[in-house]
Amino acid sequence: MAKKARTAGGTPATVALEKAGLPFTVHAYAHDPASELSYGAEAAAALGTSPERVFKTLLAEVDGALTVAVVPVAGSLDLKALAAAAGGKRAAMAPPADAERATGYVLGGISPLGQRKRLPTVLDASALDFPTVFVSAGKRGLEVELSPADLAALTCAVTAGIARA
Repeated sequence: MAKKARTAGGTPATVALEKAGLPFTVHAYAHDPASELSYGAEAAAALGTSPERVFKTLLAEVDGALTVAVVPVAGSLDLKALAAAAGGKRAAMAPPADAERATGYVLGGISPLGQRKRLPTVLDASALDFPTVFVSAGKRGLEVELSPADLAALTCAVTAGIARA
């Protein structure tokens, strides 16, 4: 996997990867605002890769604290499993405005990397089944491919089964 050269158009996610010296590849595709697919499903289709390898970044509140959940776009988030993995009792999806404010990204482009505030992060264990996975690079139409171990290390993520098929 090649390391992307730093460009003036880098996102906080790619800057964080560059700063950490981790190998990654940026994949751009033409985001279609009229697409009826979810952002993640659109990315998987545009990149020609399995939806199980493309991960979406969701924000939830676990016992009132914002927590990042990274799960395959092919599934959904199990809030009860997220709460348990984060050491809490109850989880609910965070309001979109709170997610955007805390991460510095817009919906559909929220990356688990380079967020404005470092938040507790839980990565679905299925990521470990692949040599590389795709996550948002910080804007719609831009994905970053990296090893799940590097993703977990850079986000200080706990790995647990938090996705439902």
